[in-house]
Amino acid sequence: MSPLGKGLGALIPTATGPVPQQTIQKITQETLQQTGEQIWQIPIDQVEPNPEQPRKHFARLEMEELTNSIREYGIIQPLILTKKNSGKYEIVAGERRWRAAQLVELKMVPAIVRTMTEMEKFEISLLENVQRQDLNPMERARAYQRLIEEFGLNQEQIAQKLGKARATIANNLRLLVLPTSVQQAIESGRITEGHAKTLLSIEDSAKQEIFLKRILGLGLTVRETEDLVKGQGGHHCGVLDQNLLTKEKSLADALGAKVKIKRTKNGGKISIQFTNEEELNRLIDKLGSQNGKL
Repeated sequence: MSPLGKGLGALIPTATGPVPQQTIQKITQETLQQTGEQIWQIPIDQVEPNPEQPRKHFARLEMEELTNSIREYGIIQPLILTKKNSGKYEIVAGERRWRAAQLVELKMVPAIVRTMTEMEKFEISLLENVQRQDLNPMERARAYQRLIEEFGLNQEQIAQKLGKARATIANNLRLLVLPTSVQQAIESGRITEGHAKTLLSIEDSAKQEIFLKRILGLGLTVRETEDLVKGQGGHHCGVLDQNLLTKEKSLADALGAKVKIKRTKNGGKISIQFTNEEELNRLIDKLGSQNGKL
């Protein structure tokens, strides 16, 4: 039995935007009529999270918004659970709702209880998170890798199950070859997947970490990172001058602005970035006070 055959796609809002509560309720009821399933009220203390859940990080703001919604309207969309041998229930989809329900001290949660294989449970859990764009790039990459290693799927099969292009799956999996420090920066949101893709164009992991420090130290955008890597020769770039990076960061800290130092054959140049007229005037005053006059 395929998990999607039981109306999962209808039960899960897509990434195109929030789905109105009335629409969720209507779709849920229509789907249950088709499948013959029903919604049960399950004691919240009998529900446990799935230890294999792909998502490991729950954004605080998102949880606050969901908690406020449940406090006002209750749980609109039922959880999907499986029953364990212990008699308790394990979450397949809806861990955020369960966590939020605990925060508002609900005693019962609405749920659909299903019998599933481990493969089906993981597919549903992954699909729910991917469709809602809840997973960060590293969580997605590890989930795809697990589908390959534990369930024997190839990239094309994963793409078909998730409704994505095979190239998207392949590019996401490439993040797993990056150094641990880079992966951690992606996972914590300090750099974006765009930054990471640019770093992947550098073959040497030590150089990738050097560029990561520069991205973080100077707050570089993806485009600025691309320009930086191209300027250093991409795949054949040399190791950045650490002394120059230190001076660049020191100057940026002193001025409170983004600074770039570029060496040339006859010396070099310093670029100071500002975003508006007020910031420009502040920089002029700061430079003037430090040098006596501009």
